[in-house]
Amino acid sequence: MHPAFSVIFFTVLSGAGYGLMAWLGALALLQHGGVDGVPELPLRALGAGLLIALLAASAGLLSSTAHLGKPLRAWRAFSQWRTSWLSREGVMAVLTYAPALALLAWLLAASPERALPPAWPALAGVALALCALLTVACTAMIYASLPPIPAWRHPLVVPVYLAFALLSGAALLGALPGAFAAGRVAAWAVALLAPLTGLLKWRYWLAIDRDPLPASRGDAIGLPDRRPSVFERPHTQDNYLTREMGYVLARKHAAKLRWIAAALFAAAPLALALAAIALPAANAPLMAVATLSVLLGALVERWLFFAQARHLVTLYY
Repeated sequence: MHPAFSVIFFTVLSGAGYGLMAWLGALALLQHGGVDGVPELPLRALGAGLLIALLAASAGLLSSTAHLGKPLRAWRAFSQWRTSWLSREGVMAVLTYAPALALLAWLLAASPERALPPAWPALAGVALALCALLTVACTAMIYASLPPIPAWRHPLVVPVYLAFALLSGAALLGALPGAFAAGRVAAWAVALLAPLTGLLKWRYWLAIDRDPLPASRGDAIGLPDRRPSVFERPHTQDNYLTREMGYVLARKHAAKLRWIAAALFAAAPLALALAAIALPAANAPLMAVATLSVLLGALVERWLFFAQARHLVTLYY
């Protein structure tokens, strides 16, 4: 499939934003839900994290409209939520703003003179975490629900999307100034999630290499019991299908890009997270570098996600 940078930018940046929202929502739930021993996240850091998460998610969502033929009609995508994962993603993305803005409102009203019920941040936190993760899952299901692209139908597609969102979100949480104890917990989360994400992605890559197209040219033209040969192109000029669904990437280049991506989103963040654990005073700057590394690695990984996904229509062409 032809990699569209607007979609790559959308999935990476919005995934990081929603991942950070999930972590912030979970911390708000645990801190204000009566759970003891939870690492405290100062209110100022919580507010800064919510603003960064909302900015990242909004920028990603806006960039996705650049891939539409008529961006002004993007609102119509919300009407098909019963059958379309893209529509469900749009609905969940909008719904996630409600608990995020509710938490921001609670932060503005967090004073003795304007005290809100103590259950407010806990309820908003659990709603924010669930909505954020569901939005990422819906994004992944847009691709995982397409039978003509076997590489995207793999059962690891949804877990990998969620792992990347949680990894990038944890790195962003650790990079927040003034996060203190929560930032150190975020460093531990990155140290655990980075190798896990790398393992999941590597298993996915091995799987699509082993069986890239479980169909034959005969299947593509409705003659599954025969082995037809191609003696002439279907037409003399390129069309939409050959441009968008016939992208070719050399195997040696793909292997090199995989190693680059794994080094950026798994190896480097793991080393930086371990350094942050060993040097608590340098937690925020080290996690900021880890965030940049994760996002760059995710960009390469997501580009490969499209470039190495072969559409069954290529069997015909």
